Amino acid sequence: MTDELAGYTVAVTAARRADELGSLLERRGARVVHGPALRILPLADDTELRLASRECIIAPPDVVVATTGIGFRGWIEVAEGWGMGTELLDALRPTRLLARGPKARGAVRAAGLPDPWSPASESSAELLEHLLDQPLDGVRVAVQLHGQPLPDFVEALHCAGAKVIEIPVYRWTAPADITALYGLLTSVCAREIDAVTFTSAPAAASMLSLAAERRCQDELLAALRGPVLVACVGPVTHAPLADHGVPAVIPQRFRIGALVHLLCDALPRRSPTLPVSGRELQVRGHAAVVDGVVKPLSPQGRTLLQTLAERPGRVVSRRSLAEALSSAGNAPDEHAVEQAVARLRASLGAPELVQTVIKRGYRLPLEPTRDAPRCVDPQP
Repeated sequence: MTDELAGYTVAVTAARRADELGSLLERRGARVVHGPALRILPLADDTELRLASRECIIAPPDVVVATTGIGFRGWIEVAEGWGMGTELLDALRPTRLLARGPKARGAVRAAGLPDPWSPASESSAELLEHLLDQPLDGVRVAVQLHGQPLPDFVEALHCAGAKVIEIPVYRWTAPADITALYGLLTSVCAREIDAVTFTSAPAAASMLSLAAERRCQDELLAALRGPVLVACVGPVTHAPLADHGVPAVIPQRFRIGALVHLLCDALPRRSPTLPVSGRELQVRGHAAVVDGVVKPLSPQGRTLLQTLAERPGRVVSRRSLAEALSSAGNAPDEHAVEQAVARLRASLGAPELVQTVIKRGYRLPLEPTRDAPRCVDPQP
């Protein structure tokens, strides 16, 4: 049985847990391209964090909001390194604890604190709605930030009368070396990537920012709105892309594993299996699948087969195929097309899949299903 993602190239923009995500994709047959779109800067020596922690100890908050597991754990670990870990936990224990999702909830419990309330949707919006459902005038709320400020969240609490203590445990910033990210960006714009994964909103924003800086944002958006599938771990991650009209597939459970399972379903569904010359043919990214067997393709072979597969059963002229190859960065004449077709047939291991129509061109000899209308190729 063919691996679900065999023949596809998937980009990973994550900085944290990138190896885990990449391994899950590779186990399912994908070719993985890494291009970290950001890096995490811990704030162990940050004066602002130390002052906020001391404030929570001297005047314990009424409510504590944990937004991420790594952030909450980092806060406690840093406080322990400063010698104030026990004091901080003692101050937080009697407070009303809330966690945005299961990972943050698990980090709170792992710290020995009471089990916090957590929204079913794992979203900041539902968590904020839960907070605003009760009087907040004069209530002290400590909000653990997750890599970037939360201006809308904090402002809503301020407007409700709360006293907000922001806990900046770490920050997202651009990668120190953008070489890999720029290479990934170039490949996406060239449509050499089949899917791009995002596990945080800052990563999506970082790629958009780099594209704007390199003056290729239009090309990037065109690719992401068209042939390149965007997969985001959740709606918050998707937000910067949604603002630019980029659609995305999002799993029901906002987890890396669920994201991979969704890709395993979504990518093959974009590549229909065609009954051609008594065989089953599926065009996938950098490969074709013939009767369940993956056949790697050269860039020229991929372009030819995709062009033919866009019009299965119909004749595609040599000139049209030459133009397709030219747009892929080559400049072949019609004779060069014949040579490229010969190499494609050899790669497929089934020459009959690409049929020559004398003096007209080539086609995939599609075999319509019994219930489907027969496709009759019009005469030139």
